[in-house]
Amino acid sequence: MKNKKVLLFLSQGFEEYEAGVFTDIIGWSRELGIEPVDMISTGLRPEIKCKWNLIVRPEIEFDRINIEDYDALAIPGGFKDSGYYEDAFDERFQHLIREFDKDKKIIAAVCAAAIPVGKSGVLKDRNATTYDLSDIYGRKYLADLGANVQDRDIVIDKNIITSTGPATGLDVAFKLLEMLTSTRNVEEVKK
Repeated sequence: MKNKKVLLFLSQGFEEYEAGVFTDIIGWSRELGIEPVDMISTGLRPEIKCKWNLIVRPEIEFDRINIEDYDALAIPGGFKDSGYYEDAFDERFQHLIREFDKDKKIIAAVCAAAIPVGKSGVLKDRNATTYDLSDIYGRKYLADLGANVQDRDIVIDKNIITSTGPATGLDVAFKLLEMLTSTRNVEEVKK
């Protein structure tokens, strides 16, 4: 049987830790899990400068993505002052979010990553949460996009996971793994 596969979208200005929770949890699932999951990273640029200045090269060019190859989309949040929303609001990425949702594939968004998910339109009339220490793209903005904003750390509405901040990242990554595989697999990886 073929391993499940996660597409990790990296936007300019993304927060390194928030991407790292996905790469670590999925990586450990391949190393020690009973149901291994694969992950491949992508972005709109050949090199991406993270919030804290780490430079990353995505594994696959965005234009080469075949959505049928993936079971889930993982999105770390980032910072406006580092250019995060330039990529996150790009129509090519917005279209990708809509395609994943249309196929009922899992979308896991940590922190501010709920904002581009909301902007794509897929959170209209659905429960969600996001980072709220910013007055620009916070919970009010998400509500204005049509989401039913919840005051909870993690919100799951069908196939979409959203969360409030970096501290929730590990829990989001484990929830993604559980939704793709099983609780037993998550327990093995947590060991």
